[in-house]
Amino acid sequence: MHRIAAVAVPPVLSFDVSIPLMVFHSVPQYEVRVCAARPGPMGTVGGPDIVVPYGLEALAGADTVIAVGSGGGEAPAEVLEALRKAAAGGARIASLCTGAFVLAQAGLLDGRRATTHWGMADDLASRFPAVDVQPDLLFVEDGGIYTSAGAAAAIDLCLHLVGVDYGASVANTVARLAVVPPVRPGGQSQFIETPLPPERGTSLAPTRAWALERLDLPLTLTDLARHAGTSVRTLTRRFRAETGLSPLQWLLQRRVHRARELLETTGHPVDRVAEKSGLGSADSLRKHMAAHVGLTPTAYRAHFDRSRTGAR
Repeated sequence: MHRIAAVAVPPVLSFDVSIPLMVFHSVPQYEVRVCAARPGPMGTVGGPDIVVPYGLEALAGADTVIAVGSGGGEAPAEVLEALRKAAAGGARIASLCTGAFVLAQAGLLDGRRATTHWGMADDLASRFPAVDVQPDLLFVEDGGIYTSAGAAAAIDLCLHLVGVDYGASVANTVARLAVVPPVRPGGQSQFIETPLPPERGTSLAPTRAWALERLDLPLTLTDLARHAGTSVRTLTRRFRAETGLSPLQWLLQRRVHRARELLETTGHPVDRVAEKSGLGSADSLRKHMAAHVGLTPTAYRAHFDRSRTGAR
């Protein structure tokens, strides 16, 4: 079992506490425990009270420790010490939303890139100048420590961690169970400044769904614009407004993700994976896998072959 300890630090949103439970409980290999400095009933911000069943002893032996809550306030000293001890013991450390303030107070973000909810990013940067705050990203990983923005971005980070542990195919299955979109990359912007109202018929979601079914084809901007019934210029503007990415950037990320799924779930040779994912050649696949994942296709497949057989 991969043991996860989610440390709730008041003030906390009940929704934030539920995110690790929702995502990781969908995978049988995870065991999730919600803990706090003082177990028992805990008030939440704008929601019902929750009952935290475990104390900080749950961090002992945890493989992943996730700080949740604090609202930017001061965390108990015993929580900070427990986090430092977990990090020193080799646990993977993460935070959701304002949980980044807890990690910063523990000194775990000094000299590292990190993010939090965009509305709290300036406060994080001013209070902790040793932290390289990235205010416009969904989630950030630096040296094995992960931080995320708020709400939906926290789900993205948890899904990303599932993908790190068990692959893109498992992460996408969890996303479908949670009825959320596939894993968004951490480099995507936190928020969309000028979203187009779907009631006016301007959403490009149907075009993206159409493209996902044709990733193996040489799709062009003209093809996408024709399907959307708009000009290439308008397509590009709307695409970036809705996803934070250009159409070609989005296509490349989806193709790399498809290649990962094929490497995990099929025995196709590398050149066939490149063809079916729309990346063209084995050389192109190797280049993009190295850039996006940090592994060659062969090494990536071998890693997840070991994961499936329990040799982690």
